[in-house]
Amino acid sequence: MRSARKALLGIGGLLVLWIGWGVYVDRTTERVPSETLDRFDGVEIRRYPRTIVAETTAGDARTAFGRLFRYISGANARREELSMTAPVAVRGTAIPMTAPVRTGSDGGDVMMAFYLPQTYTSETAPTPTDADVRLVVEPPRTVAVRRFSWYATDERVRRERERLREELTRRGLETDGEPALLQYNDPWTPPFMRTNEIEVPVADVPDDHYSDHSQTVTRE
Repeated sequence: MRSARKALLGIGGLLVLWIGWGVYVDRTTERVPSETLDRFDGVEIRRYPRTIVAETTAGDARTAFGRLFRYISGANARREELSMTAPVAVRGTAIPMTAPVRTGSDGGDVMMAFYLPQTYTSETAPTPTDADVRLVVEPPRTVAVRRFSWYATDERVRRERERLREELTRRGLETDGEPALLQYNDPWTPPFMRTNEIEVPVADVPDDHYSDHSQTVTRE
């Protein structure tokens, strides 16, 4: 009986630590800021400012991630360490579980990018020492997102993507690009604490289109 009690206490302690880690990562990871223009039926219309990303193309996700991780760890002209920023943005079939990454396929290769903290501009971001890593400026963009939790399995991603498209069609909003999967947590976050989103760019519409529903929120 005593051994069983100790085992239960040990499992309970590990669960507390696991949850605590998820809370810590969520509160300490910088997020790409955005403005919420509208919310309806589980969908958020969001506007992002101009962002700076470090980007690379490689034959596989592991190689691409390694290059970019070395860049933010000091493989740059100033040997400067950069903070990691969420969310992960994934385009294509491979879903890396480490933030913050955006990936996509290009003729069999993997394109991956890390969002840099907002304190950097194209002029102040440290220059990569690896010639295969480049700095890219992304212009402001308006997107629609639908949030879901737990692991982002292929089936969940497909289901939420279809629901997002259905809601946008019902509202008469046109998409303007391919959907992406956004992930906000590291690999060790408990599944019930994970935040995932399906994102798709939407065509620009007049601001008064959102006047009846708009809520402005800046994410730090």
